[in-house]
Parts: sequence; C-alpha cells; structure tokens
Amino acid sequence: MRRTVFTEDHEAFRATVRDFIAKEVVPVYPEWEKAGHAPRDFYLKLGELGVFGIEVPEEYGGAGMGGFKYQAVVTEETMRAGVSFGSAGVHTGLVLPYLLEYAGEEQKKRWLPGFVSGEIMTAIAMTEPGTGSDLAGITTTARLSEDGTHYVLNGAKTFITGGVQADLMLVVCRTSPATPEDRRAGLSILCVDTRSPGYTVGRKLEKIGLRSSDTAELSFTDVAVPVENLLGEEGRAFSYLTRNLVQERLAIAVGGYASASAAIGFAVQYVKDRKVFGRSVAEFQNTKFVLAECAAEVEAAQAMVDRGLELHETGELTPADAAKLKLFCTEVSARVIDKCLQLHGGYGYILEYPIARLYTDARVTRIYGGTSEVMKTVIAKSLGL
Repeated sequence: MRRTVFTEDHEAFRATVRDFIAKEVVPVYPEWEKAGHAPRDFYLKLGELGVFGIEVPEEYGGAGMGGFKYQAVVTEETMRAGVSFGSAGVHTGLVLPYLLEYAGEEQKKRWLPGFVSGEIMTAIAMTEPGTGSDLAGITTTARLSEDGTHYVLNGAKTFITGGVQADLMLVVCRTSPATPEDRRAGLSILCVDTRSPGYTVGRKLEKIGLRSSDTAELSFTDVAVPVENLLGEEGRAFSYLTRNLVQERLAIAVGGYASASAAIGFAVQYVKDRKVFGRSVAEFQNTKFVLAECAAEVEAAQAMVDRGLELHETGELTPADAAKLKLFCTEVSARVIDKCLQLHGGYGYILEYPIARLYTDARVTRIYGGTSEVMKTVIAKSLGL
C-alpha cells in the first residue's frame, strides 16, 4: 500500500542515509560486531551528517526540524541493510527527549552542541541487577552533600546500552525514600560525567544479538555529581520516564516492523537464487505461501506504525497505544523473521547472512523497553481490567 506518512524532505533524508550506510557501514560492519561496538569516530561522522541534530534547536547547533519521523527513517534504512548505528539509537531516541524537555537553558548550552556533533555521546541508566521493568524498585541512591553543592551517588546498573562509550550518563536514582502510599516517589535523574572518580564501567556484556552495540554494567562509589547536573525537578523522574516510554516503545515498534520488512527482502532474494532439486526455492508453493503470509502481516504492522507516527507527531499517542504498537510489531517481527530464516535453510543459521543477524537482534525487542507481558498489562489496564 502507498505510504503517506513521510514527506519529500523525509525521503530526501532517506536517500542520504541509505547512501551513507552503503559507503560507511556495510563494508566494515563485521568488524564492528567483532569489536562489540562501533568505532568512536563513526559517531563524529553521524554528527557531520546531521543525524544527531535534526530535532535539536538551531541555537544549540541543530537543524531545529523537530519530529520523530526522521529517526524512524534512520531505523528503517539500517534495518533494510541489516546493520545498526551502534548505540546511536539510544543517544537520539532515548536520551534526547529528556534533554530537550527537562534540561535547563544552561544545561542545554553545556551539552547539546557536543551532543549534536557526536563529541558528547550519551546513554541512560535505569535497569539494576535486581530491578528490570519495575522501575519503582530502583535502589541506587544519591544523597545531597551537607553544603548542598553536589549529590553523592552510590549503586549499580546493568544492561546499559552505550555504557562503555558514553561521556554523559543519565542515571535514574533515589534521592529520597519511597513512601508507603507511593513506591514511585523520590526518584530523580542525574546527568553524570563518566570521567568522575568512583564511576566505574564494569563488564561489557556479551549478547546473542545487537553485537555492534556495547552493553555494560556500571557501578557508582561515592560519585560526586554537581547539583547543576540534576535533570528537571528532584523526585519527578518516574513521571518523566513514563512520559518518554511512549516514544521509546514507538521506536521499538518501528524497528520491529522494519526488521520484518527487511527479512522478507532478504528471503525473496535468497529463494530466487537458491536451487533445490533443479528448481529455485521460489518456485515451490510453500515458499510463495509463507512469504505471502509474511507480507500481509508486515503490511498490517506498517499501517499500525504509520498511524502511531502520526499520533505521536500531534502528541496524541497514549501509553496504551504505544504498548499495543510495541507488542504487535515485535511479535510480528519474531514470526516473520523466523519464517524467513527457515526459507534460507542451513545458511540462515550462518552469521554472514543478514537474516541470521536479524534473528538474534530481534529477540531482545520483546524484552527491553518493557517486556511483552508488561505491554499486555498496560493494555489490559486501558480496557478497565
């Protein structure tokens, strides 16, 4: 079906990104996967290309164009090529909304120019060893110093995407105890310079997928964080997180749809070329039926994503809407990629084939950003259940 969600400007940007990926990413991507992260100078190239600054106001070095659709274009194009931009998705997709909405003027002047250029890479630390989807259970603490000039941060985080290379880490921590009436009270966000004494990057975690994106354990031992690095208001972090989870889950849904669409493309190409019993795999009725089913599911996911993008643009995408998007698109992605890998036969299990990377990369999408089970809980609540 013809899409109407993107403008000519979006499509011109798409062409630029597609060409960039072909020249700067595809030829070296296997090296990134072996290293476990993209090289640092690659983020400077993304900065030069303007990827980091599209939504950032011009006074801070950005393009001031606004809107999430440009990020959606980047996601679609990386998936189409079977690659990723390392931890850049966290930098723009997760962290930027917090900085744009909750950072003060002085903070924006201090951080956003470097954010746009790629000189300051950012990440956000929410998850803890004993706290996954239950963010109200966060135990990392930040105590205000006696002279009121800084917070003293102590605790640990895990599964932090971009944790190895980040220069500025947004740390969700407890600045005051929770109350019996509200477990969510007392959480704040501190923007921590990763060069601070007591800030330690622990293990770089070895994952089954997303191998070009670094994921780390972090620990904080009496880390001094200036009060000027408090993001927004003290004790308001849970409401900030809830609000921004809408875009995070939309982004994951876009990735789910785009990866499923890419899987069909890789499978169609493979079955046309692969010969079995003297015929191309594409000639068998089973192949045609499987791919037809996949195409129908992906079309439905695309329509849902496009509607979500439009609603998000006008501020009408609700947490329940985002949960439906994430649940549906990631489940479609899992089914479609699995079927497309099966059509590759044994070669689908070999990592040099993009379908294998899609398969392992897609598995986590039903876990991070809130598990599928959490999405069902959110949706059920919206039904009054």
